[in-house]
Amino acid sequence: MARQPPSQQPSPASAQAIQQALGLHRQGRLFEAEGLYASVLARRPDHFEASYLLGVLKMQQGQPARALPLVEAAARIKPQSPEALTSLGAVLAALNRPTEALAAYDRLVKLRPGDADALYNRGVVLTNLGRHADALASYDQALAIRPDHVPPLFNKANTLAALGQYDRARATYDALLATAPNHVDALSDRGNVLAKLGRRAEALASFDRALAIQPTHVNALSNRGNVLKDAGRHEEALAMYDRALAVDPRHAASLGNRGNVLLELQRHEEAVATFDRALAPAPHDPELLFNRACALERLHRFADALADLDRSLAHRPDSAKALHNRGNILAYLGRAEEAAESYGRALALEPDRADTHHNRGNVLTTLHRHAQAIADYQRAFALDPHHPHAFDSLAFAQLSACNWAEAARLAEPAEAALLGGGLPVGPAYPLYYFGNAAYQLVAARAYLRANCAPARAPLPPRSGGRFDKLRIAYLSSDFRLHPVAAAIVELLERHDRSRFEILGVSFGRDDASAIRSRLVRTFDAFHDVAAQDDRTVAELLRRLDVHIAVDLNGLTRGWRPGVLAHRPAPIQVAYLGYPGTTGADFIDYILADQTVLPLDQQPFFAERIVHLPDCYHPNDTTRLLSGTPERRALGLPDGAFVFCCFNQSHKISAVSFDTWMRLLARVAGSVLWLSPMNDCAMDNLRRAAAARGIDPNRVIFATRLERIEDHLARHRQADLFLDTLPYNAHSTAIDALWAGLPVVTCAGSAFAGRVGASLLKAVGLSELTATDLEEYEALAAKLAADEPLRRSIRNRLEENRTGRPLFDTDRLRRHIEAAYATMWDIHARGENPRNFRVEALQ
Repeated sequence: MARQPPSQQPSPASAQAIQQALGLHRQGRLFEAEGLYASVLARRPDHFEASYLLGVLKMQQGQPARALPLVEAAARIKPQSPEALTSLGAVLAALNRPTEALAAYDRLVKLRPGDADALYNRGVVLTNLGRHADALASYDQALAIRPDHVPPLFNKANTLAALGQYDRARATYDALLATAPNHVDALSDRGNVLAKLGRRAEALASFDRALAIQPTHVNALSNRGNVLKDAGRHEEALAMYDRALAVDPRHAASLGNRGNVLLELQRHEEAVATFDRALAPAPHDPELLFNRACALERLHRFADALADLDRSLAHRPDSAKALHNRGNILAYLGRAEEAAESYGRALALEPDRADTHHNRGNVLTTLHRHAQAIADYQRAFALDPHHPHAFDSLAFAQLSACNWAEAARLAEPAEAALLGGGLPVGPAYPLYYFGNAAYQLVAARAYLRANCAPARAPLPPRSGGRFDKLRIAYLSSDFRLHPVAAAIVELLERHDRSRFEILGVSFGRDDASAIRSRLVRTFDAFHDVAAQDDRTVAELLRRLDVHIAVDLNGLTRGWRPGVLAHRPAPIQVAYLGYPGTTGADFIDYILADQTVLPLDQQPFFAERIVHLPDCYHPNDTTRLLSGTPERRALGLPDGAFVFCCFNQSHKISAVSFDTWMRLLARVAGSVLWLSPMNDCAMDNLRRAAAARGIDPNRVIFATRLERIEDHLARHRQADLFLDTLPYNAHSTAIDALWAGLPVVTCAGSAFAGRVGASLLKAVGLSELTATDLEEYEALAAKLAADEPLRRSIRNRLEENRTGRPLFDTDRLRRHIEAAYATMWDIHARGENPRNFRVEALQ
């Protein structure tokens, strides 16, 4: 209780009543004391002691609103009373009227400049007003009078921390703890400051001291969890948050950070549940809504995530990170225009955010706005040369635009990085520009380091025991309208179900396409795991007792290397999706053939090489062709010789195009028929033709067709398919050969550049494979000039479609099954994976 004020010479009756009330007040008999104070005020409304003491009593009862008129009256009666001003400041502060409270304390300090309590209380009010520097001065004045006074020491330390003066804050906490070593709040807050200074071990020790004194101190538990979280010790952090929540189940900071840790642990369902708990008392908290949206996005619950982001932005419209993530979700949902707009809003707030420029570049690419996309990629790379994807996206965009001069300029730093580290160079340049298997291995390993954390804990042992069938699981993000799905579907349908159980594991979205439905029907069991984290998928494969896991992605978009990094299957195989090494020590084999991957390439492959006897590439021989359209309907001139290449623009290199232009110059009236491309590529190719003395109108771009049977049929109006280098046509060449169009290729030095040779060998037309570009040009010119030779090759191709291995899917199926059986036999004998060749079966 505050000190009793001096007497104002009351009447004997009033003085007696006040003394009696004080006695009751001190005994805690507040109701009786209140009655006596009130009786005095009823007789003497201007009685100082009665007003002042009744105001003090009302504060003790937690009724500051009822105390205010009483202490205001006391301050009016005695404007110079320190006691009245002390109470008035306290009441006004309790009523959250800090400006008026500050005025009361200013009057008090003027009366009593040496009153340490008044200076301390004034500092508290200044802190609440956000005037930290003034508050700090007031605390220092209080401490000059009482250097070891704990409350101003504590508040001074907190104020210094708020001002970012962490070293001074730490020293002040230490001074406080020298006086009060068991001050739990100081120990906890000191831990926060030490964490800010990067002194994590000392921070943890400070929290431990606090928790040794008070094991249920919620802030110490929660903040210790924060330090563990920032140190990457997520499981330990989670345990701390759980301890804090056991004490206070509604502790907002612990709930929010627990959700964030669960996100880091990829326990996304639990993260959502935790954010739900945190949002229950604060449903409009923009940060919690943002974080729950992150968890929902990772669960592929995009509509829910988008709703949360929109709610978050309604309360915090200037959140660049929320607008950025909103763009990501809209992009995934295929709403590219809206995504670009959201990224634009984010960049208006944070124009130097590299990731937003990069991701906007991606959606601008899908909108065929390639010039703008390139500008965004350039900006992203300039802002952050070590961005994990900016350089690769920029390089690929320049290749896709056929901007060869810029591609060549970028090749120099790319090659330097591949030779000695530095820039994070992805797989684009090693595949599409250099065609160098050694570079591909370097890029693959770098990709894995950036995108695949090592498995944190081993999976439980397999069940073992006997089995009737080998269980083969095919893993892919491309079980949809995609070349991989189109190529492999018939092979999957033909698998021998008496010896093999065939499972599908899908990481990608369901596009509701006909090929997706056909694939789902084909598998003995189909598992859509797009919303599950890597370890959960790995545990599923282990629970299914998969013997051989076949990855159909490799280093392509949608790959989930973290799944197989957990080693869920005893044998893990790379096949089809990526013509190069994965660089992964957890992939045992790669399925190939002797042409695309001779054994002298083994030093550049992390996997052991398995040679199938014919061509490794599967085909769907159930595809039909529609009626052949007229040339005029296709934009082709009647009577002209039509060189054709339906490869995508990023595969067209400068050297290939130079060769094609020389062919157009040699073959009078001929034209070059190319696939539909982005505007930049078409403009650049027309300019390149003109620069080489060729009329740009002789370069004709096909239109986009929806139906595959129409696309296949139009091949019949071309005369010769010209392959690209260093990356050949793969599925595109198969389309041409299936439609009866001869393909001329040049064998490169790496897998991706040798597929054309493999296809032609398997269809019995190896003479159409050149060993260098000079021979390639001469061969194409000869075929263009020799119509009988060309007709004979077309006839052989038509005959060989049914008699040669390329389009014999059942033969390929038997060879791949033999490869799987050999892999299992090697494993069953306890041997390490090794290279082997599958002998041709009849």
